[in-house]
Amino acid sequence: MKVGIAGYGNLARGVEAAVTKADDMDLVAIFTRRDPATVSVATDTPVYAWDDMAGMADQIDVMVLCGGSATDLPEQTPQLAKLFNVVDSFDTHANIPQHFANVDAAAREAGTIGVISCGWDPGLFSVARLYASAALPNGADYTFWGRGVSQGHSDAIRRIPGVADARQYTVPVPEALEAARSGENPELTTRQKHTRECFVVAEEGADLAAIEEAIVTMPTYFSDYDTTVTFISQEELNANHAGLPHGGTVIRSGHTGLADEFADTIEFSLTLDSNPFFTGSVLASVARAAYRMRQDGQIGARTMFDIPPALLSPLSAEELRAHLM
Repeated sequence: MKVGIAGYGNLARGVEAAVTKADDMDLVAIFTRRDPATVSVATDTPVYAWDDMAGMADQIDVMVLCGGSATDLPEQTPQLAKLFNVVDSFDTHANIPQHFANVDAAAREAGTIGVISCGWDPGLFSVARLYASAALPNGADYTFWGRGVSQGHSDAIRRIPGVADARQYTVPVPEALEAARSGENPELTTRQKHTRECFVVAEEGADLAAIEEAIVTMPTYFSDYDTTVTFISQEELNANHAGLPHGGTVIRSGHTGLADEFADTIEFSLTLDSNPFFTGSVLASVARAAYRMRQDGQIGARTMFDIPPALLSPLSAEELRAHLM
């Protein structure tokens, strides 16, 4: 299958690495809104201008979109679904239903397939929550992220006027994590479960108070959390916050038995040295599934809920039964 990448940043580098190592995939093009001559990629994949995409629709089986969820993907995914089968990592949970509807309309009109919100959360964690809630219907879900850098939240901060660079860490509250694991099914608010730490490099002369206010009041991103904003230099950011680690945990605790006499807990966790490279690897596996679903005649929007697990793997059905069952 022939794969294209739209946008070239940290996430795209992760997709590039994963696709390059997959025997059943060929990375044929990277598209950028920058001057292609200024973009240095890790492989020998040709780099094209963003506006060249339309002319290459017949050369790419699946386009993997690597823009940000704040402003890029809401516009780009429906737009590009009119030309390609697409996969994205849209991660603004509250807006997923509307994003799905927009992509579904565009993909059905064009006869393509668009798999949205792929990665580890939303994505793998979403599937873990589904499996856990199906197995333990009498229970409660808890999801904790971090401690780690959120690419989407960091990108949202960088879009604020006066911000030169930023890193945002999502930090679980230890007491809340232990309460979820206790099996007592506590009711925990958004604010009780996580805090957010923002390290911001401001442009010279920028209004720091205005930047901080814009961050802590940003809907869906920060307004529901206890958020701290620390202004630092670019040198300090580069020295102490250059990495992109992340991780998280999905917990479901519940009861089984006629009298709910048995307490059960399901836990799924990730520890990631590189958030974008792991997310890129998930996107590559979903691109494989998208290609197979389109070959099967499917069109419209999909999420990872709609993908049979076997379609994600390069292994045959026989190999999966022999080695993973």
